[in-house]
This record gives sequence, structure tokens and C-alpha cells, in this order.
Amino acid sequence: MISLQWIYWLTGGYLLWVAWQAVRDRANPRRLANAAFWGLLALALLAADRLPPAAVGGIVVALACLAGFGGLGRGRSDEGTAEGRLADAVRLGNRLFVPALLIPLIAVLVAVPFADLSIAGRRVFDAQLTTLIGLGLACVVATLVACRLTRSSPGMAVEQSRRLIDAIGWAAVLPLLLATLGSVFAATGVGEAIAGLIRQVIPVENRFVVVLAYALGMALFTMVMGNAFAAFPVMTAGIGLPLLVQLHGADAASLAAIGMLSGYCGTLLTPMAANFNLVPAALLELKDPNGVIRQQVATALPLLACNIVLMYVIVFR
Repeated sequence: MISLQWIYWLTGGYLLWVAWQAVRDRANPRRLANAAFWGLLALALLAADRLPPAAVGGIVVALACLAGFGGLGRGRSDEGTAEGRLADAVRLGNRLFVPALLIPLIAVLVAVPFADLSIAGRRVFDAQLTTLIGLGLACVVATLVACRLTRSSPGMAVEQSRRLIDAIGWAAVLPLLLATLGSVFAATGVGEAIAGLIRQVIPVENRFVVVLAYALGMALFTMVMGNAFAAFPVMTAGIGLPLLVQLHGADAASLAAIGMLSGYCGTLLTPMAANFNLVPAALLELKDPNGVIRQQVATALPLLACNIVLMYVIVFR
């Protein structure tokens, strides 16, 4: 049976290769920091289930220190010539989009129609994690298809991905860590603490005030956590379920949907949402690292206001 552990091993092996290449790259002034960062992350992916919890915690602390004190550097890689890249783009045309479109297609196929696929009476995919497994397999297939289209080797694909991961740096793993932190907060009772605080500062019998607190709380907590998935369990456990669903009879499904969209408004406004806001700035080599955020303010604030109105109108019907 294909489990998520296979994807962890594959990713860990790739990051080990990145760490080894970083050690060899003398053009990178931070090559040892790069190697240590990606090597430790690879170790966590390859062997976290066999390491004591204290060791895994130490790895996380070490990653934070490496990213925070000096950060990572950019290495040297073969990018080819501008003329060569333009010629390839003209030759391939819209076929360049095929690998990218394959990723969601294969992920959906594995997660929905083939989720229960069995061979000789044995399941092919882990029933609990088909979406993540499908995403991992889709990335592998898309990489192989891209190599075939561009007439490149898998080694060249890995080398070019190292160039991108050097450009992104530590921001590549920040969303994963923040999403995990949201689950930790929910499990340790942060949501209940927030509920108690909200009951003391707002009139909870007023529906609109509670809706306002939930929507703004989702946006603000997302700005702090950098991820709406991290904010959702905390704010829903603290405000959404006890105050809106149980106290005022709100519809849980529509409340959750609009609440998540309110959180996404916060995503547009924070550098903590590294994959949305810092990664594009790094890849495009913008002079202003917060340039993406500045452009999104005019979208985020009106959208948040609309979400508040929609939540008040829809969830109590």
C-alpha cells in the first residue's frame, strides 16, 4: 500500500541531495548554513518517527535558529542563456502548462475516483491520506512529463529546483510549520481561552458583534500565524462553535466557509504567509520584499468587509 511515508522518504531524499549540493557550492557564502538547514529538514522527514520527541524538537529549534540568525544564501546553478530559454518557450508554447495542470488532475483522481482502488484484494492508497498521497504522486509524474517535454534529464530538473529553493530559502517550510502550530494551539486549549476573553469584552448576545469578532479574529489570527488553516481551529473553537453555532444557532457549514475566506483576507496582508507573499517577491527579485502585500491591501480589506456582511446575512437563515 502506498502511504504518505513514501512521500516523506522521497522528499527527504531530495532534500539530502540539496544539502549535499550546497556543501559543494563554494560560490554560496552561506553554503554550510544551507547544507545544515536542508540536511536537518531531510533528517526529520526520513527518520522523525524513529527519533525521540526531544530530538525532533531540537531539529525544529535548530531550523529556526539557522533561518533567524543570518538566514540562508543563494548558490550558483546553471540557468542557461536568456536566448536559450526564449527559444525553448517558443518551441514548447502552451505545452509548458501541461505538467502544472497534471498536478491537480492526478491529485483529484487519486483522492476521489481511485481512492478505494484495490489490487488482489489490497488497497493501493492509504484511505486516510489519499489527497496528500495523490499530490505527492502528481508532483513526481509532472516532473517526469516536464523532463520529457523539455528534453531534459531528471538530474537537470533537480538542479533547477535547487536554484528555486535557494531563492525561496526558509520561507519554503514556514507555512507547514505554522499550520502544525495551529493544531497544537487548538489541542492545548487556546480556543477556549479566546472564548473566555471574548465573553468578557463584547456583548455576546448581539449577533452582529459576535460575527464581527469571528471574521476579524480569523483575519488577524491568520496574519499572526500566516495560515488560515492554522487560525481556523483556534478561532472556530473559541468563537464560531460556542458563540455563533451553539448560542445563536448559526449554520456550521456556511459559517466555516465564510470564516475561512475571512482568514484568507488576512493571508493577503502578512509576510508570515510566506508562500503567498514572500516567495513571489523572492522569485521575481522585487526590490521591495513587501511589494506583493502592498498591492493586495486594496483587495483584502473590501473583501473582508463583504465577508462580514455575507456571514451575518447567510449563516442565520
